[in-house]
Amino acid sequence: MKNNIYPKNYKSVLNLVDTQIAIKLIKDTFERELAKELDLMRVSAPLFVEPETGLNDNLSGFEKAVNFVVNEDEKNLEIVQSLAKWKRYALNKYNIDGLYTDMNAIRRFEDLDNLHSLYVDQWDWERRLVPEERKMGTLKGVVKRIYKAFLKTYKLLIKKYPQLENNNLPRDVVFITTKELEARYPNLSRKERENAICKEYGVVFLIGIGGKLKDGQPHDARAADYDDWKMNGDILLWYEPLQIAFELSSMGIRVNKNSLVKQLKAKKEEYKLSLPYHQQILNDELPLSIGGGIGQSRLCMYLLKKIHIGEVQSSYWPEEDIKEFKKHNVNLL
Repeated sequence: MKNNIYPKNYKSVLNLVDTQIAIKLIKDTFERELAKELDLMRVSAPLFVEPETGLNDNLSGFEKAVNFVVNEDEKNLEIVQSLAKWKRYALNKYNIDGLYTDMNAIRRFEDLDNLHSLYVDQWDWERRLVPEERKMGTLKGVVKRIYKAFLKTYKLLIKKYPQLENNNLPRDVVFITTKELEARYPNLSRKERENAICKEYGVVFLIGIGGKLKDGQPHDARAADYDDWKMNGDILLWYEPLQIAFELSSMGIRVNKNSLVKQLKAKKEEYKLSLPYHQQILNDELPLSIGGGIGQSRLCMYLLKKIHIGEVQSSYWPEEDIKEFKKHNVNLL
């Protein structure tokens, strides 16, 4: 389904060369500030995993990972869809308190539009927790520190490119749950609720994604085996060029053995409990943790005021999209 948004009278603030320079500035700065704020160590991460380990992320449950067969021994491997589970495993393997990594994925099922690409690039991060930290206050505190890293990146960017200044960027994050959002806008769709709350406050952390609302459906789908649905959420910003709520990050406190079983039962996925990763959680062999992913191209798109994610990353776009966007002065890489 096509959801392309075509701008009126669009002109990129930066030319192609300055865009590339600015992308590097944004990525280098945010990565440094994120690591500093959350005390994270950079590690290398896999591009593919063995499906039977249970380490790959099946996202909302229906997306199929890209796979291939190894010539050496005919082993079947899957391209990662995210590193949500692998990072918790890595905290334990490396015996460290916090990590971040560059995650690259191919999501062949995506409907390509202004925000969605087949190629996903993000910073994946994870931090170890002690039992008393497994609470809402911890989640909110980490969100605030991530947004602080975002603001520091923005301030450095506009020193070099003052024409990118965003006078509507709030200083603080507003926190609201999906149930509160439902009560506030009962007659709006999920996406319309996000648009309404973000337009009002500028930046919102929407808490509690995956569990059912009054109508018996979740606000949005979430895998049952990494985030605790009561203590997770998305960082959403109002994006003026497209007039939409703009998801920058999905994150949360990870499941313990009780919430893992409960959520897998809710999605009728109890069969996963026998997988090695899930067994490690059930046997208390993995640390409690909090983690998430932050879109690299999404961050660049937002700060550079681009209309399409294809202006900040090279990927595949249908020829008809390339031609149509070019008519609106949007040149896809």
